[in-house]
Amino acid sequence: MDKIKGLLFDLDGVITDTAEYHYLAWKNLATSLKIEFTREFNENLKGISRMESLEKILKLGHKNKVINQEQKNTLAEIKNSEYVALIDEVSANDILPGIEKLLKEAQNLGLKMVLTSASKNGPRLLEKLGLSQYFDEVIDPGTLKKGKPDPEIYLLGAKVLGLEPEECIGFEDAYSGVESINAAGIYSVGIGAPEILSEADYIVKSTSELDLAMILIEANKDSK
Repeated sequence: MDKIKGLLFDLDGVITDTAEYHYLAWKNLATSLKIEFTREFNENLKGISRMESLEKILKLGHKNKVINQEQKNTLAEIKNSEYVALIDEVSANDILPGIEKLLKEAQNLGLKMVLTSASKNGPRLLEKLGLSQYFDEVIDPGTLKKGKPDPEIYLLGAKVLGLEPEECIGFEDAYSGVESINAAGIYSVGIGAPEILSEADYIVKSTSELDLAMILIEANKDSK
């Protein structure tokens, strides 16, 4: 009997790609603080929470110790407001190649699905993409004590589906995300550069290469 019963998905870079909007919103915030912010540095923010990202930017500009927590909360909200405005035009056209096909196949197989993203805008984006109906649960990152690469979000994802970690597969495009999945004892699928995601159990270069049947075969014979 197949052991895999649930799929756990990151959002950015897996289901859709709003990385450019994150970059623009963070860059504008950094510029307002007179911090030089580059696309290269932006890569360090991939897969981590809003507040963790802000801390890294403030540390980059040597301002992390002169801005208090209340000010940090305000800055995070300013960034998020701009990001939300930028993603307002997101639609089904922004679903990454092969993803809706995979979700439909998973649903037809009776697999449970949960969104395990560090983004607090997950539910809004799923709705705008027209994909909400595929997901049984969406993890609220605001309830977590630790961000990726800690396994908390993936362990919670399995738990809310009523499954054991070894009964799940996690999909990620970031190194920290793959670390999080692996630390949770879940079969990991990495989407992106193999040299970066080498720790993943199964790797594809893009979402268009995802083959659910093959992934299930590999995951079902794997034992973590």
